Amino acid sequence: MRYPRLTLAVLGAALCTGACASDDVAREAGEPLAGLTEDEMARFLLGKAVFSRLTSVEEGLGPTYNQARCSDCHTLPVTGGSGTTENTLGKARRWENGECDLLEEEGGDLIQKEATPLLLALGYTPPEQTPAGASVRLDEPALATFGLGLIEAIDEEDILSREDPDDADGDGISGRAGRDISGVEEEEGRVGRFNRKAEWSRVYNFVDASLRTEIGLTTPRFPDEQTLGGRPIPAGADPMLDPEMDERGIGILTDFLRFQAPPARAEITSSALRDSVERGEELFDEIGCASCHTPAMRTGTNDVAAMSQKTANLYSDLLLHDLGEENAGICGPHAEPGEYRTTMLWGLRFKENYMHDGSATTLERSIELHGGEGEASQDAFDELSAEEKAFLLSFLRVL
Repeated sequence: MRYPRLTLAVLGAALCTGACASDDVAREAGEPLAGLTEDEMARFLLGKAVFSRLTSVEEGLGPTYNQARCSDCHTLPVTGGSGTTENTLGKARRWENGECDLLEEEGGDLIQKEATPLLLALGYTPPEQTPAGASVRLDEPALATFGLGLIEAIDEEDILSREDPDDADGDGISGRAGRDISGVEEEEGRVGRFNRKAEWSRVYNFVDASLRTEIGLTTPRFPDEQTLGGRPIPAGADPMLDPEMDERGIGILTDFLRFQAPPARAEITSSALRDSVERGEELFDEIGCASCHTPAMRTGTNDVAAMSQKTANLYSDLLLHDLGEENAGICGPHAEPGEYRTTMLWGLRFKENYMHDGSATTLERSIELHGGEGEASQDAFDELSAEEKAFLLSFLRVL
């Protein structure tokens, strides 16, 4: 897919307001980072348009896919947000003898729901079947993409400094870093920070993988079409020349995700609510939630001034933590089935469901489901008075 050279300065100027000069990285959901240059602002706007644009069969859609545009999975509360439980992503992997198999020989771990008219005419019937070798299949809501550039801008050393894989300090928390699975040699070994299993080290890698698996667009790094359950796609099912998405197109989408701001907290409209939120934040720390949901991390030096040396209030240490066998889902090449990267809590108030599979419909229930390394905090929450629980939930509801 090729994109014309648009007048980026004109597009960006239309978006910039007085808030562009602010040092505060948090803004309204879906808005760009404050302090972007005119050119960066224009790249954000162009990327948002591509993120929301339907991909046609003539441009390489499919032949199997989940949605024809990125924004269909990222909707709450605006474009770039999280997904709903009505529009989930099916994933299947095999966990055996301590090893995670992404089932590449059986068509890969992502279950595509749709097929193009060309493939349907050749006798294919969607959705794609769960690979026979899978040990687990889960349907997961899409994660929000807010603030990804700030997360990418955090130094690896900062993330690694928080690791304690053997629980040397005896606090019951033993987080460890995930690793990149992009399959590109130069990315090998980099600290993962994106996705539930901390599988991508860079926003670009996340975009590249999503284009291939969600929309069916081949890319310069991976120009071969995915198979149908391990079998090559039928001749004539996908006439577009590969790669179907060029580097510029990937870069445009990457810019949009990198330049999105994290959502600011909700406005507190009364002194009573302020007191409740402040006490709830204290309790959040007192019962140990902040041990994994680290309130803030600092970005390193970055070529983009809007992301350089900034405080990101993400409420995550970006490490993998074991939430117990009862929460086991799919595995990752560097993560066991019960291990998950700590979820960011910025924008929490916009979510409709919680936990990796969306099974919790209330914040209170999501806390109660924390096992493994989260069990002590869950037990401490149970011991709070009804009033204290209300304070803590008030705090979470403004994030």
